[in-house]
Amino acid sequence: MAGAAIAIAAGLSQPAAAQSARGNLASASDIESNFVRDRNISVTQRPRDGYQAVGLRMGSFMAYPKLSLGVEHNDNIYATERNETDDLVWRVAPELYVGSDWSRHALNAYVRGTILRYQDFDTENVEDISVGASAQIDLLRNSFITLGADWAKLTEPRTSPNAVSGAVEPTEYETADFNAGISHELNRLRLSASYALKTYDYDDGRNAAGGVIPQQYRDRDEHTLTARADYAVSPAAALFLEVSRNERDYRLSRPAVTLVRDSEGYRALVGSNFEIGATARGEIAVGYFNQEYDDPTLNDIDGLGARAQVEWFPTQLTTVTFTGARTIEESASPGSAGYVSENLGVKVDHELMRNVILTGQAAVGKDEYKGITRKDDRFNAGLGATYLLNRHAGVTLAYSHMEMDSSGVGGQDFKVNKVGATLALQF
Repeated sequence: MAGAAIAIAAGLSQPAAAQSARGNLASASDIESNFVRDRNISVTQRPRDGYQAVGLRMGSFMAYPKLSLGVEHNDNIYATERNETDDLVWRVAPELYVGSDWSRHALNAYVRGTILRYQDFDTENVEDISVGASAQIDLLRNSFITLGADWAKLTEPRTSPNAVSGAVEPTEYETADFNAGISHELNRLRLSASYALKTYDYDDGRNAAGGVIPQQYRDRDEHTLTARADYAVSPAAALFLEVSRNERDYRLSRPAVTLVRDSEGYRALVGSNFEIGATARGEIAVGYFNQEYDDPTLNDIDGLGARAQVEWFPTQLTTVTFTGARTIEESASPGSAGYVSENLGVKVDHELMRNVILTGQAAVGKDEYKGITRKDDRFNAGLGATYLLNRHAGVTLAYSHMEMDSSGVGGQDFKVNKVGATLALQF
């Protein structure tokens, strides 16, 4: 739906642990850790008495059902430069999160869906679903194993840089992913390692004449191994080294395709994880990446890699989040297997009242494709306001703007404006 503020209505008033089946697992002894950055609480993480979901107890588990109902106006549903088509879009998004409340170990699971119905152009209708589960096994103090698995049936948005031009319907695809990790902390040193497998399966598209637009050449398996070492130079700052290795194996090979996109790569980053008093916290890293392709006609990609997320707390009622990244992404464009993507963003959340949250955000991005003369410049901005009526309901109004300026082969120029409203119901 329109803008990031829609997501706030869907999750802001729930307990923080109920917002995802992954990424919220923590050791019971984290309070003694040299790597916890919890002196500040962001606006979206702050508990709100009287507005948080109650949940349903199921033995030693808590269940949090939720339903979001929304409507938006999209002034360019096909994301085209000319002959823009507008439509009214209705959205229904059910979700169920279940999490344990054990003193040691943790087990979480979720299922969520998104149903979009276009009032006049039903070829754009969407039915997406995702399910997942995660677990944490506490071994010793500040030592634990994490496991996670997810499956999703998704629809590629028309605004995606890899969106198929001329397709009657948006591209549908499935993803499945599994991850496992281990972390051990000993005084000032924390060592961690993880493995992740993600698979992609795309459905072929069709043009207006009924012809097939191949997309299965994008089917692939991505394997990633990551190792990281953090050293706490103080209770509020740590330095780290992170190294990852990946393999991207495509299922189709010659003669089924003209371009073999299989590759191997690595990334090495050095950085700092920190908390500056009551002012800011975050993580910044820079380094080097390299991706080598099996096909001799494809040029390897290497260069500066970077990742950053910093939260600034000018007051207790305002959180400003800065993000940035420079990464290698997979390309679906003929003649190019990958591109370097650079992104910078800022998001401001302000608690006008305990139950009224204002949000504004802006982001810029640039994608430079290798092997073809294509460059994309992207800009996104949005405004939103969320009003929490009580612990069972919240309303969000939001506006978003997105534009892309593409030069070269295979890109598209467009501007898209969305304005909408969402009612989030939860228990």
